[in-house]
Amino acid sequence: MSPLVLVCFALISYAVAAILSYQGRKHEQESLRLAGVISAFGGLFGIIAGISTIVSGYDTADAIAAMSHWFSMDMLSALMVVVISVVTMAASVYSINYLEEYYGKGGWKVNVLFNIFAAAMTALVVSANVMVFIIFMEIISLASWLIVISDGSVKSKKAGLQYFIADHAASLLAVVAFMIVASHADSYQFSAIMQNPVTGATASLVFLLALVGFGIKAAGIGLHGWLPKAYPIAPSYCSTLISCVMVKIGIYGILKFAILFLGATQLWWGFLVLIFGAVSSVLGVMYALAEHDIKRLLAYHTIENIGIILIGVGVSMIGIASHHPVLALLGLLGGLYHLLNHAVFKGLLCLGSGSIVFRMHTKEMDDMGGLAKTMPKTAAAFLIGTLAICALPPLNGFVSEWFIYQSLFSMGKVGTVANLLFGPFGMVMLAFTGALACMCFVKVYGICFTGAPKTERAANTREVGPAMITATTSLAILCVVLGVCAPWIAPYFSSIASSMLNMAPITVAHGLTVYPAVADQAILSTPVIAIALALLTLVPAALLYAFRQRRLERRHQGDPWACGYQYEQKMTVSAASITRPMRHMFGFIYNNRQQSFTERFVLPYLSNGGETPTLDGRKVCRFCIIAVVVVVLFVPLISGVSL
Repeated sequence: MSPLVLVCFALISYAVAAILSYQGRKHEQESLRLAGVISAFGGLFGIIAGISTIVSGYDTADAIAAMSHWFSMDMLSALMVVVISVVTMAASVYSINYLEEYYGKGGWKVNVLFNIFAAAMTALVVSANVMVFIIFMEIISLASWLIVISDGSVKSKKAGLQYFIADHAASLLAVVAFMIVASHADSYQFSAIMQNPVTGATASLVFLLALVGFGIKAAGIGLHGWLPKAYPIAPSYCSTLISCVMVKIGIYGILKFAILFLGATQLWWGFLVLIFGAVSSVLGVMYALAEHDIKRLLAYHTIENIGIILIGVGVSMIGIASHHPVLALLGLLGGLYHLLNHAVFKGLLCLGSGSIVFRMHTKEMDDMGGLAKTMPKTAAAFLIGTLAICALPPLNGFVSEWFIYQSLFSMGKVGTVANLLFGPFGMVMLAFTGALACMCFVKVYGICFTGAPKTERAANTREVGPAMITATTSLAILCVVLGVCAPWIAPYFSSIASSMLNMAPITVAHGLTVYPAVADQAILSTPVIAIALALLTLVPAALLYAFRQRRLERRHQGDPWACGYQYEQKMTVSAASITRPMRHMFGFIYNNRQQSFTERFVLPYLSNGGETPTLDGRKVCRFCIIAVVVVVLFVPLISGVSL
């Protein structure tokens, strides 16, 4: 069976789930649970379609003649389908219990939008035509915007307005870039655009338009203002798609333009993407450190990991432009591997934080504490997610970052003086990012799950339902599998990268080890690390078991010593106290993080102001007219080819 047929089954499943949610709005409990099961099957169809394409190296461009003009699935599209489907499947299972809180409160509306959102993203990444891509890009924008404002609060409307404006400004830039390359190729087909790439100054213009436009959608630093506002507002299982999947559409767009459409011919393009990614990774994790709201903190970690992916993409573009194919493949391999890994471990953390908020009804970490005792299964899965996002071996985040490190090492040994400078620069920024990520998640896990409950509400929590536990546990297992089984998985990412670069796959694994094309540079064996760690944990576990009774006898109860002063509750470690030195030292960075470019300059132009800002119809019409004029007149002018 053709993978595109399986994708059609996935889209049909999402459509059926949306229709069922709407038709069963008067009997939400039964209809939403059944819709969650059907959506999960849609994700399963997508996973099978993507994996079968990657494993077989099968290009579906000519597989179905009736669809080939509109849809096709190459290796990159197949990976994106897998990424979207894995998270959608987990979120769909999660929704079976999660939507219990929304019965009678419009839960059916949210679920309809969720399924439209998932279907549109799946259809977009298998698009073979500019117009089809743009149509589904707009459906994604509208569905996600409606999800953000679904609770109708003042805060959600303000966040939704900012997101609406930022996302449509990004879409405008992307459309201009598409129109330039399409007019040059005299076709809207992606295949024709790749065969007739633009060159010279026009190519650089297209690259910059795509980088900024899709950079906004990917929430790269400086273009990220919408994400920390919109993500915490949306229902948790929907916001998981926003933070883990929708931002990857931005990465997909950058890859599509920079490498597939334009061929990454200019060296400075790669350096620009590398710097953009490095700064995004460091500032993203620094902003996360200052947050007390667990969902805003995770939103900033999305920015961090988007930066890490872009570092790999930047190295790959430098390798292409400087004619070093091994370097190009290593960077792209690491970036694509991390693209999937981030979706998995961040999906786990997003759903895990959703479980906490589901029981606690607050996002403030300082109101939590001791949740590992009352929510042990959620705590165990969340711990695996924190270890993975901190890139600790042998989990998946470590493996993909290891490949990116190796690409940076390789970059420092080849090419120009700029390579010798920016290779170490990327390594230092990535290392700094990793250290700060560890610090941040020590704070998160320590404040939320360990110690004594800080509030009565935290003390009285209980574990979430079986569907929510199943979703988080499945993603936790996948974090382990993608890391420990890297010697068998990495070669497939080498195949994806090589297909994008039109070169033969390079061997990156042998037996139980992986290596960066040349085993002399470095080798890594995650299965051996996993076995060694498992054996090492037996020793402390045995000691704890042997001395458990003596340890309990010596345990002290009561308030801790407070240097002679009377102990007060506010003396406990808080989310703010852990990071206060960082916030003091880097105050010049933190002081400007709250208000984005959109809030300062764009919101006043398109909103009607007031306590609850809404879109002003006349202002929006003016904006749309200007956009149309730019696309219709300006694009043919700079491209020199009539549309």
